[in-house]
Amino acid sequence: MNESNYKVPNLEKGILILELLANSNKAMTLNDIKAEVNVSQTTVYRILHTLVRHGYLLYNDASKKYKLSRKMLSLGFQAIQEQSLLEVVLPKMRELRDEVKESVFLGVMGEEKGIFIEQVLGTHAFCFVLTPGKLFDLHCSAPGKALMAFMPEVLRNSYLQKMNYQIYNANTIQNEAAYLKELEKVRELGYAVDREEELHGVICVGAPIFNYSNAPCGAIWLSGPKDRLPDNIIEQHAATIQKFTHSINFELGYHNGNS
Repeated sequence: MNESNYKVPNLEKGILILELLANSNKAMTLNDIKAEVNVSQTTVYRILHTLVRHGYLLYNDASKKYKLSRKMLSLGFQAIQEQSLLEVVLPKMRELRDEVKESVFLGVMGEEKGIFIEQVLGTHAFCFVLTPGKLFDLHCSAPGKALMAFMPEVLRNSYLQKMNYQIYNANTIQNEAAYLKELEKVRELGYAVDREEELHGVICVGAPIFNYSNAPCGAIWLSGPKDRLPDNIIEQHAATIQKFTHSINFELGYHNGNS
């Protein structure tokens, strides 16, 4: 069979444009996109106009830039079958936020990194805000460590092979040996901490969420400035997070006797 007979050129170009916008993690003009995908301006414009018309892209008249819409995120939810996860977790995230006062986030695993999908903003005058769809590293983030620590070994090893241990500062874990040691600690505690490992002055505390398959299907975590999160508060918040993850796990059908 000649596969070229079954190709749809403009569909392939449209997919290429969507992947470009997803990977760039920023809004782009028509000329920016044209330069990257090497497609004629007329074709790029038609594809962009179609994607905007169907709600997959947003267009800003002032900046003349395009970006992915939340409709793309909803498709992602359906693909990974996590819409029910969000329905269960979001009310608990609000309750957790009310107790800890910090911003609370939900993320799941992607192909190579984690993907942030929802947030509940903290009640402090200063709190952290993320953009849905943002990727997070597995080696230096609380949710990344929480997910990797409790993942089945075969799957964890497949992620380990893809990791490059990008170094953000002196606190960042820089190699697999140190990372595996950290994951052992996370398994022992039941939660993970990011102690300024990506951003100076930022502490994150997170724990995994388990579903009926008894495997981690996501993680929730809080982020705050280090002056609000000394060690004793980290421990208190970790216990609070685990209280809520245990409740979430039960609703998702997790049946390990320890949950």
